[in-house]
Amino acid sequence: MNRTALTERLEEARTRTLHLIEPLTSDDLHRQHDPLMSPIIWDLGHIAHFEELWLVRNLDGPVEFGEMPGMYNPFEYPRRTRGALTLPSLEECLQMMADIRSRVLERIAPERFRGDDPLLHDGYVYAMVLQHEYQHNETILQTLQLKQGAPYTAPRSYPLPRSHVTDRRATRRFPGGTVHLGTDDRAMAYDNERPAYDAAIAPFLIDVFPVTNGDYLEFMRDGGYRRRALWSEAGQRWLAEANVEAPKYWARDGDEWCVRVMDETQPVDPDLPVCHVSYHEAEAFARFAGKRLPTEQEWEVAAGWDPVTKTMRAFPWGDEPATPVRANVDQLSFATAPIGAYEHNWSPLGCYGMIGDVWEWTSSDFEPYPGYEMFPYPEYSQMFFGVEYKVLRGGSWATRPGAIRNSFRNWDYPIRRQIFSGLRCAKDD
Repeated sequence: MNRTALTERLEEARTRTLHLIEPLTSDDLHRQHDPLMSPIIWDLGHIAHFEELWLVRNLDGPVEFGEMPGMYNPFEYPRRTRGALTLPSLEECLQMMADIRSRVLERIAPERFRGDDPLLHDGYVYAMVLQHEYQHNETILQTLQLKQGAPYTAPRSYPLPRSHVTDRRATRRFPGGTVHLGTDDRAMAYDNERPAYDAAIAPFLIDVFPVTNGDYLEFMRDGGYRRRALWSEAGQRWLAEANVEAPKYWARDGDEWCVRVMDETQPVDPDLPVCHVSYHEAEAFARFAGKRLPTEQEWEVAAGWDPVTKTMRAFPWGDEPATPVRANVDQLSFATAPIGAYEHNWSPLGCYGMIGDVWEWTSSDFEPYPGYEMFPYPEYSQMFFGVEYKVLRGGSWATRPGAIRNSFRNWDYPIRRQIFSGLRCAKDD
């Protein structure tokens, strides 16, 4: 990657970040709209200081992530505490971001990318910082969906394609066998995606499409939230505490259900993937359907394993990166699309929409792969490994194209619903 291309990517990421916050007032930016999320002005400062840490201070020697400056260190100041911080004004924050970016651009030296330093080789550290800003864009959108006061006026500019699907209940079968999972990529992939490894996968069936609102309405009408047998013990405890009867942002309108997406409230569209459900809700729905959630290994097989070449694709359609033409990714659609709407978004196994629209819950805990090596800092992956978190795959409509691929692993607590999360069902064969 040359200096011009890298500079353009950095500027494009920043332009998108600022575009998202353009309609917001100072109160919008500084208010903590929900204890689960940071004030958006904190996200902006954190984006800038993460960039400074890795692209200015860390280029000439190892710097611990713990040296992230003061109030922008997410481990010193958990989300629930950030609303009480003395945060800068937007003008001060923008000036800080510009000053840091100026120092970053002065230090770009593409010839260093060919050395032995794994942080610099192939420009990895720049890709890491870019993906960090991309991911915070999605986090900001989660906050904007939770926004208190007037709903966020989403600057919608992408028309969504229509669906031509007829068989909505189709499944595909994987006959079993040894597959190559994960990746050895060191230019883009995070440490938790590595190394590539072989795994013996038993035969399984998986749905062609993610679960739709129409499917989920059947679950609700059949008393799914009241049928204790469908819920795990942890799910029953969460249900008693949360006292919910529908996905987040759904509300009754007489005998019908409506859903709010930013500033628009509309009747629930049965053809759209269900969104904003917790792991517990996803698990209960799968039981209702007589199925289960796929493991993340099964999900990855369904997303990219090519049985003809015996290789794993980077994306369902091949190795070309995600774009808003190939899949429903990138914030400017501000909505899920009808299932089957993207003609390129089919995997070799015959599954649709494995990338984009909604993150899909899997049954897998977030654990390291065999042979995992921490890089470049433990606070990204290592400290989160364990049974507390479930893995989600595939990205959502709010995911930037540069931050998703078949091997990408997201994770969250099973109770979380503010994320753009849905599900796809599987079954033993």
